[in-house]
This record gives sequence, C-alpha cells and structure tokens, in this order.
Amino acid sequence: MYPPSIVIEAVLNGMLTGSIYALVALGLTLVYGVLHIINFSHGAMLAAAMFIVLSIHQKFGLDPYWQIVILVPLMFAAGYLVQRYIIGPGSHGKDENVLLITLGLSIVIENVLLAIYRSDIRTINTSYSFDVFEVGPFIFSQARVFGLVASILTAIVLWLFLSKTSIGRAIRAVSKEQLGARLVGINVQKIFAITFGIGAACLAVASCLLLPIFYVSPNVGNTFVLVAFTVVVLGGMGSISGALIGGLFIGVIESLSGLFLGESLGQIGIFVTFILVLLFRPTGLFGAKA
Repeated sequence: MYPPSIVIEAVLNGMLTGSIYALVALGLTLVYGVLHIINFSHGAMLAAAMFIVLSIHQKFGLDPYWQIVILVPLMFAAGYLVQRYIIGPGSHGKDENVLLITLGLSIVIENVLLAIYRSDIRTINTSYSFDVFEVGPFIFSQARVFGLVASILTAIVLWLFLSKTSIGRAIRAVSKEQLGARLVGINVQKIFAITFGIGAACLAVASCLLLPIFYVSPNVGNTFVLVAFTVVVLGGMGSISGALIGGLFIGVIESLSGLFLGESLGQIGIFVTFILVLLFRPTGLFGAKA
C-alpha cells in the first residue's frame, strides 16, 4: 500500500491532467448540445491546432501561451467556415451525413498533417516545461497548474457568453428547439457555424496549453478525443459544467489507475468508468441526454 501522501498527490495531479481533458471536451459537448451530432473531426482539429502552435514557435519563437490570442480567433474562423460551407451544405439536413463528413474531414486533416510534418513526434521545450510548485510535501507541474486555471477560466467565459449575450441566448434557443428558434427569426445555420467555431476555439486554448507538456504528431488527437468522449458522457451530453467536472474526475481516475496498476495501464480505469456510466447512468452526472 502507498502512504496517504502519495495517493493525495496522485489525486491532485490527476485533477491537473483532467483539466486539459475538460478543455478538449468543452468544444465536443457544446457542438453536441446545439447540433446534436458527434464531431469525429474533433481530434484531428486538435492535432492541426497543435502543429500551428509548433510552427509559430519554431518560426517566430513565440511562447505557446501567448499564441492563445492568435490561435483562438484563427481556429474559430476555421471552424465557422468548415461548418458553414462544408458540413452544413454537404449534410443536406441529415445527421448521418454529418457524421460521415466529419469522419472524412478527420481522415483528410490527419493525412495532410502527415504529408507536411511526417510521422515524427515533436514537442516544445519552454522555461517552465519542467518547473514545479512545491506545496508542503506535494510537487505540482507549473504547466499543468496553468492548464487547470485556464480550463476553469475558459469554462466560466463560455458559461457567461452563453448566459449573458444575445448570441449565447440564440445558441441555447437553437439547442432546445430549432423550429421555434427559426420562427422567432434566428438564423439557425449561422448559429450552427458559430457553435462549431466556438468548439474549435476551445481546441485552440487546449493546444497552446498542451505543447509545453505533451508531444504532437498527426494522430495525437485520437489520444485525447477518446478520453474527451468519456468525459462528455460522464458529465452529460451538452453540459458545460459537466464537461469541466467530468474532466477533473476522469483525470483522477487515470492517475489512480496508473498509480495502482502501473503507468501503462492507467487508461483502463477511464474506459471501465465509461462502460459503467453507460450501464448505470447513461444520462451522465448532470442529466443531459446521452
């Protein structure tokens, strides 16, 4: 048995890792909540955003955290255009077509990245990549602490945007009743595109936070999107708060599984949790439709 201090530190570090999972899941759950589809290109878009961060850092030496102000509007615009001019027209109003298009986009993006960057694994070394905070007997990675703070702030900003702005209220109206939203004059297709763009913007924040502590390769998005699906199901499909809390919880599960079962088996706990949630609480922690 491990001493309590080791277990506590594993729990706290798991929450720090889980905050990144939550950030990836925020965009996924928002798109589901409004468009009511699973975006299979989510992971590939994350990989693309991470390569953009890498390229800007290599060419201009700009710190990944400062790149957030550049990448968020860039990824929002990319997500908006993809939904408005590819996914929307190509789906012809059928959800099954959306799934196929996003799956096809995922394959195209991954292969374009593979052609440009090859299959090499790359990362960014910053002055804070290996720095730590020491709090009593506990040691925490500075970059992961920054990730936790950024994830919470992003969730708060997203909640305020959806609650307090006219576009946010339109997004919530469309998520509840598309026909009713059309009847009161809301441009539903535009709201779909804006929502998809916001989901991509969440990936921009995640990619800037990931590179100082993680690697990037053309298929790296698959690593995170599988966990993000579990987070979304656990928190409740379409729930912003559920994605945040679910991400922290999944991070703790992974950390404890790695501690007791071995680092290579850490993700077993995640997928066992996924199966248990589907069996006993399919609506998720916050009761959203799953």
